[in-house]
Amino acid sequence: MNTDSCNCEWPGNDALMLQYHNEEWGVPLHNDQKLFEFIILDAFQAGLSWKTILHKRENFRKAFDNFQPEIIALYDEQKVELLMQDSGIVRNRMKIEATIINAKQFLRIQKEHGSFDKYIWQFTDYKIIDNKIEKTKDIPVRTIESDKMSKSLRNEGFKFVGSTICYAFMQAAGMVNDHLKTCKYHRQKSGSDFKV
Repeated sequence: MNTDSCNCEWPGNDALMLQYHNEEWGVPLHNDQKLFEFIILDAFQAGLSWKTILHKRENFRKAFDNFQPEIIALYDEQKVELLMQDSGIVRNRMKIEATIINAKQFLRIQKEHGSFDKYIWQFTDYKIIDNKIEKTKDIPVRTIESDKMSKSLRNEGFKFVGSTICYAFMQAAGMVNDHLKTCKYHRQKSGSDFKV
């Protein structure tokens, strides 16, 4: 577990947040199932803190069949009721039902584009956007790219994919590098552009 301190302020001193920052946040992600995981988690984050979601992540994995969209797309009302009784996750019916809808749309996009990866990275032109952030207050909450992603996902039938949620997804999936320039993880995560 890499819990070294960093210059980015948002992880604070929380060990799980530090590990996530050091090992995952901003790392270019091209695995469809992991991309789907972040779509679910970021949707559940709406109105909540990432720290809250991160500390429930393992519970989410168990509750949602390790984020396998093929299984989640088949959830029925009985499964929704079971999830609503699970105190280990965020029990929000709209978000749970949105997860099932999003799983179905995710699978459809996979078929249409060959992978969800190819579809989602189009919004940064298949490159990592390095924002070269100097101060935490300069980190955006939405951008032109996240606006376009949000609009496209909504048109595809996805739920809980507003521009702010999409930008958080872009940060998590390494589509943008928002580590502070003084953070030792900034340079490590500024390369490896995606090639179709």
